[in-house]
Amino acid sequence: MVSADLASVEILSIPRKKTWSKEAVLEALALTVNKDPTAYAYQFQDDPYLSPRSSTDFKLFSLSQASGRAAAKFFVNNHSKFFTKDFAEPPIPCLMPETVAPHLEEVSEEALRERVQLRKVTAAVELYDQLLQTGTAISMETTHQLLDLICFYGDRDPAPEGGPQTEDTEASAEGRQMNKPSLRQASALKSSWKENNNAERIFKLLPERDSHSYCTLIRGMVKHGAPSKAFSLYTDLLNNRLVADVHTFNSLLLAASEVRDGHNDKWDLICDLLKQMNQQKVQPNLQTFNAVLKALKHCGHLARAHALQTISEMKALGIAPSLASYHHLLAVFYKASQNTDILQEVLSELMGRSLECRDPDDVHFFSQAMRICLENKDLDLAYNVQSLVEVGENWRLLGDSSKQNIYYGRFFTLLCMMEHVDVVLKWYHCLVPSLYYPRPQGLMDLLQALDTDNRLEMLPSVWKDIRSLAHDNKADLVEELLTLMAREQHAPEVQERFARCALEIKGVFDGDTGRSGPAWSTSSLSSITCLLLRGNRSQQAWDVLQLFRCKNRVPPEGLLEEFLLVCRDEKLPQRAVELVQFSATFCLAVTQKLARSVLADFDLTEEQRTLLSDLEMSAEPCD
Repeated sequence: MVSADLASVEILSIPRKKTWSKEAVLEALALTVNKDPTAYAYQFQDDPYLSPRSSTDFKLFSLSQASGRAAAKFFVNNHSKFFTKDFAEPPIPCLMPETVAPHLEEVSEEALRERVQLRKVTAAVELYDQLLQTGTAISMETTHQLLDLICFYGDRDPAPEGGPQTEDTEASAEGRQMNKPSLRQASALKSSWKENNNAERIFKLLPERDSHSYCTLIRGMVKHGAPSKAFSLYTDLLNNRLVADVHTFNSLLLAASEVRDGHNDKWDLICDLLKQMNQQKVQPNLQTFNAVLKALKHCGHLARAHALQTISEMKALGIAPSLASYHHLLAVFYKASQNTDILQEVLSELMGRSLECRDPDDVHFFSQAMRICLENKDLDLAYNVQSLVEVGENWRLLGDSSKQNIYYGRFFTLLCMMEHVDVVLKWYHCLVPSLYYPRPQGLMDLLQALDTDNRLEMLPSVWKDIRSLAHDNKADLVEELLTLMAREQHAPEVQERFARCALEIKGVFDGDTGRSGPAWSTSSLSSITCLLLRGNRSQQAWDVLQLFRCKNRVPPEGLLEEFLLVCRDEKLPQRAVELVQFSATFCLAVTQKLARSVLADFDLTEEQRTLLSDLEMSAEPCD
């Protein structure tokens, strides 16, 4: 009986060794600390001097780091003889030289495969021609690999990573940084697919043209701006009774809107391609439906009904839409309508889910969703979008630093418009500078929010952030800050802080920071003078007042009257007389009024009275 019970007990097997992932220790340590919202991105913490202060700095420093790594890799790979010893323990293969030069020099199919593997387009084509001249038979598999290489790079050698760039590679790099044009724009401006290039030549030389060869060439034509030729070649494929693969159909669906003009013609072509997929028993994938949704954005009034139908068809086939699918759906519905029902339905499906990137266009969803929230001033919906971003690692789908800054900029603008200032400041301290580098307009929105809720005592701290973000040379932003500080009288301790802030701003205008400051205006001079007067810094205010004459600006009459009141409170008769003389140099109408006030309110010498009487008699508006 006892033996039977023991036999029924499950035997536990205790492993002698537990296998952990390589990042297990780092992941455990990461759980012990919280994210510091005041810290810069981790990639910049090795060199505090290169801590970015703005989105422009972030992009510049990021590209500089990437350029440095690429240049080092280029040197290591092209001068591998200097890096033969591996001192790392355990070895780190990615830091060792890579094979970038071919080792096989003979004319053979193996040498051709090696050049294809090394992405040497020109060298591979030359070796292919040599093999044909010698009468060497080349396998179809190797020919397919060569065609794939040529069509992928558009019959050009790829730019070496970190290496010197030619004019063509520089132009292509600039094109990648700019917004990608449509296929029609690309073909109209400059199609990178050249007529009768090596891909077409090798294709015509093939003794037997199979589906792989046709599909490779079609995808290359679509990618490099020749959609019309791609459809013509697809017709040849059908005439030869061959079948295209799903990737080829996806490329043709993307190009469908570029080879037809009318909305109905575009949609008819898309439907024909989908029917042909069904006839050829080609199973669609996520990219197929995303290509249809992307093409629908160019189909005008037909898009809205067919977009929802496409999403339903995806789900019926068991294909879950990606963020790119919803991005294209929102683009279709929010061209003219401002209804947020579609976005609310999308968020209800995605809420609480940890997402992953399944399409290159996934990174556009969050930015577009926040734009819709901002345009409709829907704060609750914006909070739902932000909640989805905070789930797991969904923040990675915000895109690069530029798209991330755009997303948080729209979110922060909406907060400044709709939320209480305390909540705005809470978000501000959580986002800046770890996630968001405000642009001047974002800081302007913050100033307006502080003004709306009458929290102007916080303006000096905003000025510190303006300086740290390198926006202190933006005249509109600085003048708005000065105007808010000088608009009304505050408590003495607040006025003292405003006066210190005004002196710092004066230093920026004078170029004391080593950079050229904004140009002096009447508004900036008046505000700084007023703030210094209210901060009991009359001498410094007088020095700023002299800048009106140096900068050819006319002081407002109200400023001179306020200055006179300060002179009376501090019992400065000589400064009051000088103020009247200063007003007279500008032929201001207030000069006569100032002279009478000084004569009546100050204990003056006979010489001062005579001078003021003369100024009072001669104070008439100048022509």
